[in-house]
Amino acid sequence: MKKLLVFGFFLMLLLGCASQNENNGTGKAIVGVTIAPQTEFVERIGGNKVEAVLMVPPGASPHTYEPTPRQLEKISSADMYAKVGSGIEFEISWLGNLIDLNKEMLVVDCSEGIELLGTDPHIWLSPKNAKIMAENIYQGLVEVDPGNVVYYSKNKEQYLQELDGLDLLIENSIKGKENRKFIVYHPAWGYFADEYGLGQISIEDEGKGPTPKGIVSVIKQAKENNISVVFASPEYSISSAETISQEIEGNVLLISPLEKNYISNLEQVAETFKQHMK
Repeated sequence: MKKLLVFGFFLMLLLGCASQNENNGTGKAIVGVTIAPQTEFVERIGGNKVEAVLMVPPGASPHTYEPTPRQLEKISSADMYAKVGSGIEFEISWLGNLIDLNKEMLVVDCSEGIELLGTDPHIWLSPKNAKIMAENIYQGLVEVDPGNVVYYSKNKEQYLQELDGLDLLIENSIKGKENRKFIVYHPAWGYFADEYGLGQISIEDEGKGPTPKGIVSVIKQAKENNISVVFASPEYSISSAETISQEIEGNVLLISPLEKNYISNLEQVAETFKQHMK
């Protein structure tokens, strides 16, 4: 009901507004994105030629967030929308409405060319996948703003080199680790684990909090694998993670899958894994 009310309100707002100038008067290509890491992808490739419009803000969950009228207004004048394309609930619920607001907007599927792992939507947490997402965004920018193709190409190549460096840094950080399993509350790190030969043990089960039986199972796996750290995300409750960490005489560490500063965030995650995986 809330979504319908917000959408209806904004439709009335649009009907009462005059036509907007191209690129909202900024001279920049306006690009909508779903999650914060995509903001870095767009801004690093687009530089000062683009304005990124983030739909799911920091601290919010892409599984439950509903956009504000102001965000909808920005999307109504966007040249392009870069969807994650991997099953993010925000996109399932809202992307059709966003397209209805702006039928001229180019929609780029960032997941095109990525092999999906079941229903896990967190494709961006693999640097190799991030490179593919960046390439898809680049192709979209060239389509909506072909006059700046050389500028976008140069920025893209520089960013892809930095993603290669990130990939190597993570690989070196976990090299030689005998225990390749780790515990997380929300199972966001499946693509990361798959890329680097790790095993993710999730407390949350199919989007739901754990049952008492599930908690017992995770505690058992932690003890069997000599795990003393439980990783949690700042976007979710950590109470279950704290319960398990107490039982294994360990501690809870926060790692976020949704930081805007994608490269620096994964560098910090790699350092955390290096220090706390045995």
